[in-house]
Amino acid sequence: MSVRLAILIIKKLIITSKKGKRIKLSQEVPISQVQNMRDKINTKGTVKSKGEVRNVNMRAGGTIDVCDAILSDDSGEIKLTLWGEDIGKVNEGDTVVIKNGYTNSFKGEVSLTKGKFGEMLVNP
Repeated sequence: MSVRLAILIIKKLIITSKKGKRIKLSQEVPISQVQNMRDKINTKGTVKSKGEVRNVNMRAGGTIDVCDAILSDDSGEIKLTLWGEDIGKVNEGDTVVIKNGYTNSFKGEVSLTKGKFGEMLVNP
């Protein structure tokens, strides 16, 4: 592998949070820092609570089930939005690892989700 290619790979593995702090992609961050990030989020926490399942309309048409849970660790907590089949995989008290997740803000509240390209591990 050339030095130039190696440098490009390393640059791709480093992201910047909303506050400008550089974080390696593979680094797991505490939940308190997740609120300040946008994407490529790796974090781990315990499901403190899980709300009711509701059905929402998708922008592309059709509907999907969605459910919000509260994910917490020693540093804080965040709303974790679960979509479709992921809803049944998570229960209160479970340990959840999110890899390559992202946050979005809806009605002024930040929530974390694994998204289309992320991964969620339950009780790893």
